[in-house]
Amino acid sequence: MAVITISRELGSEGSLVAKLAAQALDYHFADELTIETMLKGYGLVKFDEDYQKVPGFWDQFDIGKNEERETFLMMLNHSMLALAGHGDVVIVGRGGFAVLAGLVDVLNIRIQAPLSVRIERAEDLPSLPERGRAAGLVKGNDRIQKTFIESVYGVHWDTATAFDLVIDTGKISPALASNLIVEAVRAMPVPRMRGGARSAAELQVDTVLALTVHEVLHCEEVHVG
Repeated sequence: MAVITISRELGSEGSLVAKLAAQALDYHFADELTIETMLKGYGLVKFDEDYQKVPGFWDQFDIGKNEERETFLMMLNHSMLALAGHGDVVIVGRGGFAVLAGLVDVLNIRIQAPLSVRIERAEDLPSLPERGRAAGLVKGNDRIQKTFIESVYGVHWDTATAFDLVIDTGKISPALASNLIVEAVRAMPVPRMRGGARSAAELQVDTVLALTVHEVLHCEEVHVG
């Protein structure tokens, strides 16, 4: 079975698309709250707070030289790998497409929309402190995601080449977008290990993290392999 990563711009309705696709496929849905719950189990309780400090948080130390940052990134990546190793899961955000790049049974999706459309949608977000602040919120979120992905993984967050499918919800509804993802998953060939290609089924997952995934997803079954 497949693993799906969803990278989305704020205001693109990417989270809704991911939820609809997960429901249609009967897959688990794992978003930033799922990852945060996993990391909190290891004492990394400031995950979302630190992530939102970008670029300030990430710019204050070099990867590999700062123990706090190195531990944070290691556990974030291992959590992504553990979720993928469980299988039948839609992973939203947090660089999943970069961590799981090259795995033959992982479908990497990007959900985007024109900036003007996203700003208009963001005006209706319950988290927006006041109307008229949507443009700053959307542009700030774009900057955070771009800085995080490019500084940590060395890949461009907003380039189509990192993804198997790019959907513009300025023209395509969330329902249709989710249908496209479902059809793409169902059309994926059975993974064949050729030319050194790897699959999620081959991932070496820490036993404790694997158990954590079972608990967070409320599922004892492993769907890959």
